[in-house]
Amino acid sequence: MPPESWHLLESGPGPTPLNMAWDEVLLENVSSLAAPVLRFYAWEEPAASFGYFQRHADVARMTPLRPLVRRPTGGGLVPHDADWTYSLVFPPGHAWYGLRAEESYRQLHEWVQAALNLAGAKTDLSPCCAKELPGQCFAGPEKHDLLLGGRKVAGAAQRRAKHGLLIQGSIQPRPPGMVRGAWERGFLDSAIQRWGVEWRPLPGMNSLATLAAELSARKYAQASHNEKR
Repeated sequence: MPPESWHLLESGPGPTPLNMAWDEVLLENVSSLAAPVLRFYAWEEPAASFGYFQRHADVARMTPLRPLVRRPTGGGLVPHDADWTYSLVFPPGHAWYGLRAEESYRQLHEWVQAALNLAGAKTDLSPCCAKELPGQCFAGPEKHDLLLGGRKVAGAAQRRAKHGLLIQGSIQPRPPGMVRGAWERGFLDSAIQRWGVEWRPLPGMNSLATLAAELSARKYAQASHNEKR
């Protein structure tokens, strides 16, 4: 298999609205980048994100965490007080873009599983569903979720658009004894082993950062977006 170049962005901790804005900006621009993008990021404050189609009033009753931010992807409520978050963006024409949602979800969590194994945590793929609390992503496993000691440890949500595929993922609770850097290294190394990925820095950072800051202020920091339904 010939090497495939992917872009890597390590954002570090960011404000809640900016975290969501960055992912949307990457989705909107991945066609011009012409290669997949992996972004690792964290949260400056305890927060929770919820699926694009969820009702804000319902979500607000599920968690005391604030702020609440509406994601560009679907899925349920995700607490971000102690998790590891990442996003993946694929341009149209890439093999991942053409996958059915269930298949891309399975491939993603097989990748995450391989990364956790490299970092020293043995996990299992959930064969089916055991949703306990509707609307909450980590209340119970769904098919192809990752389990650690029988408990869901990784989940993800997706959005397919004409300009690309966005996947937002979270790992929680943190595997005992594992540091985030070990999992991130395992994630990168596993992609090299599985698909021959060559990791390259994300180009055009200044212009993308400007777009993300503008979108954060205009959309994700506004109640008109977060409370629109």
